[in-house]
Amino acid sequence: MDQFELIQKNRPTPPSAQPLTRGGTFGRGLISGVFAFIALAAFGLGMLLIGYVYVVNLGEGLPTPDQLAKRASQFQSIRIYDRDGGLLNERLGADEGGREGRRTSVPLSRISPFLQQATIATEDANFRNHQGVDPVALLRALYYAVTERSIVSGASTIPQQLVKMILLSPEQTMTRKIREAILATEVSRLYNKEEILALYLNELYYGNLAYGAEAAAENYFRKNVEDLTLAEAALLAGLPQLPAVYDPYTAPDRAKKRQGVVLGLMVEQGYISQQQADDAWLEPLQYTPISFDLKSPHFTLTVRQELETLLPQLLGAESGDINKLGLEVVTTLDPRKQAEAEQTVAQVIGGLAANNASNGALVSIDPRTGEVLALVGSADFDNVEISGQVNMALAPRQPGSSIKPLVYLSTFEQPDVAVDQRWTPGTLVADIEEDFPDGANPPYRPTNYDSREHGVITVRDALASSFNIPAVRALQKTGLPNFLNLAQRLGITTLTRPDYGLSLSLGAGEIPLIEMTGAFATLANQGRYLPPVTIREIRYTTPPPGVDAIICQIGSEKPCGPQVPPEGVQVVSAVDAYLITSILSDNEARTPVFGANSALRLVAPNGAERPAAVKTGTTNDVRDALTMGYTPQLATGVWVGNSDNSPMINL
Repeated sequence: MDQFELIQKNRPTPPSAQPLTRGGTFGRGLISGVFAFIALAAFGLGMLLIGYVYVVNLGEGLPTPDQLAKRASQFQSIRIYDRDGGLLNERLGADEGGREGRRTSVPLSRISPFLQQATIATEDANFRNHQGVDPVALLRALYYAVTERSIVSGASTIPQQLVKMILLSPEQTMTRKIREAILATEVSRLYNKEEILALYLNELYYGNLAYGAEAAAENYFRKNVEDLTLAEAALLAGLPQLPAVYDPYTAPDRAKKRQGVVLGLMVEQGYISQQQADDAWLEPLQYTPISFDLKSPHFTLTVRQELETLLPQLLGAESGDINKLGLEVVTTLDPRKQAEAEQTVAQVIGGLAANNASNGALVSIDPRTGEVLALVGSADFDNVEISGQVNMALAPRQPGSSIKPLVYLSTFEQPDVAVDQRWTPGTLVADIEEDFPDGANPPYRPTNYDSREHGVITVRDALASSFNIPAVRALQKTGLPNFLNLAQRLGITTLTRPDYGLSLSLGAGEIPLIEMTGAFATLANQGRYLPPVTIREIRYTTPPPGVDAIICQIGSEKPCGPQVPPEGVQVVSAVDAYLITSILSDNEARTPVFGANSALRLVAPNGAERPAAVKTGTTNDVRDALTMGYTPQLATGVWVGNSDNSPMINL
């Protein structure tokens, strides 16, 4: 006798179907018969007296199939993926009672036939034949109710269980049992067997936060439910009765024995042969716990926050509770670039301890699309000492001298000045200290970082060397209103104070790193602005009937963000954007200050130089340090500092 046959011989009968054994005497049999007759009579009378009232009251309020389906999906997971399909995070759903879990509803066609058969064999062998209620099982339940004075045997069919899970409370009373039977009969009239089975398999709880067959297959085997083997399906079908008892992770032996019971039931009911059962029993099962880690945490949390605002805009009143929608969100994140960004930020900050720099952030954007390819919000998300969970990529910080290219850009385009009077890279500007009138503020007298004056120099040299005095002169020339208008066109939203002065040209205003990076990406895109976006596509996992699966898609008529042309909005002339780029990528012009072979010069491993536009910025009190750089294909902004705003040393 092999191991499977031994388990078959000794397998326990499922609790809901255990017979009551009271002895074998004729007297007891007669008494049992009398009680059975009484139970039958009671059932008939109850149905006549109580059923009439319940049918009238409950029948009128019985949901239609569509309503029942909506109630069935009390919550579904929202899955967030990177651009290559890697799972970043699964937002657990929660029902009205706060119960959390994973659920992805799928149609019956995507559920393994093995799991369908195993579930029917285990839960309701007569499912294909009855009309919602199994009379024999119900009479047995009534018999137990009379003899034991309690509901000790459920006798619930799949429709009854479905009704109990979705429409009724779980208390074990005779009243609830009758309501359950009436509603199950009506549900079976309104639904076909496939609809009922699909709802049931998507509703069952399989343990370990897995609601529904798809979540269960992923939880235990890291595969889709349609790909389950017979052995895996039999294991899962045995879990819903007692998920904690048969938990494969904490009680693998009990789970294996339960699998044997299910396989035996499938053989008895003709779904599989004994040979198939034996083979499935011998098949080793590899359990792979699913990870709930938050990958790329700052980026992923940013996406989750955007969904809260975006979904009501896209779906209107249909958005309702997003816990019920069952969505897949494909983001713009490039997993390779993100990994490099996280590693780089951690390594750089790790080497700056002596400089009292404990934190950093990085944003990379594709200038051609506005897609955020990498976003690092801190050096260590889990480090409480640096407030690692605060997303410094979104926090407004002073940009320092990195704002200067935008100030000069404003002088290049001055809309209220004749073309021949506008500044260019060759315009001569005085780098000489003086008091600048500053509106309602006291006169402003800036100095350069080297405490020197450099006489009359070109705009190219002034910007490449990051001298302060010419930048202040540039803002005075263009005027604050023109500069603030330009900043707004470039996607900068935080420069809203009415009391800015000329110090704004040196970075006195606060701007989030992601907005600064978006502004420089516009220069890389020849003056065409595309708002930074983090979502490429949102789709239903299982779309409602008659509804397109795609909710939004970047570059389509239904974008996942602001409605802008795919090529962007021309907010700055291509010529002016090119002129700024030519200065920021001019290694010769910045050599007197930074040296010929500074870190601002990009050189490939083979020695080839890659032209790149770069601008650094450090605040006067050394609380913030930024580097902005771009090529036509990539714009990146980096911030270094401390979340508590303490100054750095010798940086």
